[in-house]
Amino acid sequence: MAMTFSTFIMTLAETIQSENGPNLAYLLRPTSPHGKDLVKELRNPTREGLTSRYGGCIESPWDDIAIRYVMVTTHIARKRAGEAFNEQSQLVSQFFRYFGSNTGWTLPALFSMLRDLRDLAFDADNYAKYNNQKSECMESAAGIVAKAFSSCMIDRTSPPSESRKWGVYYVVGLVLKCYFRVKRISLSKNILRALNANPDIPPLSEYPRSHQVTYRYYLGMLSFLNEDYNKSEQELTLAFYQCYIPAHSNQERILTYLLPLRVLRGHLPTRDLMDRFPVLDELFTPFITAIRAGDISAYDAALDKWERRLLELNLWLTLERARELCIRGLFRRVWVATDQNTRIPVSMFHCSLRLKGIDVSMEEAECYVANMIYQGYMRGYISHEKKMVVLASVNAFPRVADRSAPLS
Repeated sequence: MAMTFSTFIMTLAETIQSENGPNLAYLLRPTSPHGKDLVKELRNPTREGLTSRYGGCIESPWDDIAIRYVMVTTHIARKRAGEAFNEQSQLVSQFFRYFGSNTGWTLPALFSMLRDLRDLAFDADNYAKYNNQKSECMESAAGIVAKAFSSCMIDRTSPPSESRKWGVYYVVGLVLKCYFRVKRISLSKNILRALNANPDIPPLSEYPRSHQVTYRYYLGMLSFLNEDYNKSEQELTLAFYQCYIPAHSNQERILTYLLPLRVLRGHLPTRDLMDRFPVLDELFTPFITAIRAGDISAYDAALDKWERRLLELNLWLTLERARELCIRGLFRRVWVATDQNTRIPVSMFHCSLRLKGIDVSMEEAECYVANMIYQGYMRGYISHEKKMVVLASVNAFPRVADRSAPLS
């Protein structure tokens, strides 16, 4: 049965009275079925017309929220993403008036409204870009979500179990998504600083797993972009193992950055893992195969082929650094081919490089070996006078993970 606007107002009032958070979220979601019913009933509504007719029919600010909800659904139906975003922004701002003085029962509605705000901002920016127009809706959305974060943080009156602080990590995840979308990643520091400065927030482990995974993913991403690879690997690993198994796309997103970090440690992914993620398999398998074979030319070819995609993902420098594992693998094969002799002429390493298509001089080959020793991939020294590499009799090629700084 179609819902009229009068019925919508009554249902909204009953939901607020009963403090039913999930139902409130459903009522104010533009994609809910009753949204289309209201669009059909009111045809071409204006905010002024609705205010003159329905203003004051329910306690403030809910009368204005209900009217703006109708305007949002109408703009969406008419494919006017920019106008829909503006109305949703005002709707959320009105909701903050109520949210800031109530307990956490309103959190499901807050989460839903902020999600819709972000989606509408994305649509509005895409529409503007397609029509060669300028739009900063996502940046505006980030500012609004940041206000929600502040409102969650300052709750000092609600009982612990009903505190708005239980929405902190969800909102943090959402605002970080917005910052990453508009490439204003530096603003994340302010949010994280405020979060870490508040000792009254419950431990992260007590929040829903989905909140934990999103927060850890973005924390790992920030560390990755700051080249703090140890911290990044730690957070992304926790995010991956806590991620729900059916959430395949989220697991793939995490592994996109976790796999290169694991490769830098010398831990190459199994075939079973790569088969589960065909997109990552296509991207990373050429590099992994080249590392296993010590094939530097194949590795360089993969870097050239995937350069644009790797630059888009901010992965090019990481995988370029992993090229050293290819060289280590090649030199280790030389060592194995000499029955693990501790004295190997530089010319043999030079020859191996030439065979793999790396056209370098003897002096350059010696530099390659010296770099491997300096980086900790090989243990030994070079007798420059005799053009001889003298390797350690024990553990001449240490495990990559055993290096003093495997991610450096």
